[in-house]
Amino acid sequence: MSKENHLNLDDWSQGHATALACSQFKQDVEEEWVAEELISCYNCRYRRWTQTGIQCMKAAMENTDH
Repeated sequence: MSKENHLNLDDWSQGHATALACSQFKQDVEEEWVAEELISCYNCRYRRWTQTGIQCMKAAMENTDH
């Protein structure tokens, strides 16, 4: 992802490319999907919405994924 693991609201191409390269990508439940591409940061279990886009929270959640 871009600076500080953040993507803008409409950066669909970058979200897809980043997720394809991410070894930690984990698809969210289908009800939460927003991107057409199934493998996308926008459809990732570890993304959280902000006012300007999405933030990758994988590093913050590592200790809770047991």
